[in-house]
Amino acid sequence: MSESRFTDGQHQISRRTLLAAAAAVAVPAAVHGESVHQNATKETRVPNATTTWPHGARLAVSVSLMFEAGGQPISGAGGVIPDPIKQGSPDLPTNAFFEYGVYEGIPRLLDLFDKHRIKMSSFMIGSAVDKAPDLAREIVKRGHEAAAHGRTWENSYALDADAERRFIADGVESIVKATGERPIGWNAYWMRNSPRTLDILQSLGFLYHIDEPSSDEPFILTLKGGDFVTVPYTFHLNDIVSFPFVGWSAAAYEQVLHDEFDQLYEEGSQRRRMMVVSLHDRISGHASRVRSLDRFLTYARSKPDVWFARKDEIARWALSNRSSTPIVKRGPPTVTGLPGSAA
Repeated sequence: MSESRFTDGQHQISRRTLLAAAAAVAVPAAVHGESVHQNATKETRVPNATTTWPHGARLAVSVSLMFEAGGQPISGAGGVIPDPIKQGSPDLPTNAFFEYGVYEGIPRLLDLFDKHRIKMSSFMIGSAVDKAPDLAREIVKRGHEAAAHGRTWENSYALDADAERRFIADGVESIVKATGERPIGWNAYWMRNSPRTLDILQSLGFLYHIDEPSSDEPFILTLKGGDFVTVPYTFHLNDIVSFPFVGWSAAAYEQVLHDEFDQLYEEGSQRRRMMVVSLHDRISGHASRVRSLDRFLTYARSKPDVWFARKDEIARWALSNRSSTPIVKRGPPTVTGLPGSAA
């Protein structure tokens, strides 16, 4: 039987697609927001609920740890002190606040992950790795992923194409030199990339990025150079957002972790779900905050069918199970306002 097509003025919709959508009424589909311009096109495949995660897991939990201590500017980096320092003056207490991540935060978090047998993805700033290469090596030695976070802790989206490429590649080389591992995952400063960043990343051998908080499952972006995975991020489970230094509540944060887990775990019986917990060396590595994480991980570990996964594992799983992973096609970021290939 031939496959007829319907047109809604912007997209062609096949009869097979409509029948599949009707059959999926009882199973929630992967939904992505409508594009903001009529020339931005996309295709989303609904995942098969029987082929979600390895070993029949109903939820993937992925932990990120940002290794940034030493990569910040010596003056003007954000921290706990609300009063801005005079421009150009070295901010001694703020720099010491960052250094806590190297001295205390990362070692304490690594012990926590060992306790719970969890492997995570560490997004490393190149200059931070240069200053503490032994710590970067220890992260990899314990089985965690070394991913890239730029040369320094600052925006790179306004750089020209050659400078942006060097900014990314320099950070990669620092990680390779210290750990022997070449990153395939990327996170930008505050997730802000240029319209051409994903194309640059793909040309440098990266397989995925995390700079999009649009979904609760991984999806494949079709770039000019081929498939590229988005392993989505979260704002609300990012400790740098969840821990405003005035009015922070450990109990409230812990409850959010529990509620997020429970909701996604419940949804995971019918569709692919992923929970992301994003940590920073100088923030979540404090003693009291590690206690909160310890209690949450004990709870999450008590549930069956949960896959605690590194982000490179999730990205490779999405690529190797393409038929059950959402596929998204977009126009250029200057048109859609969303990550994709440059025009």
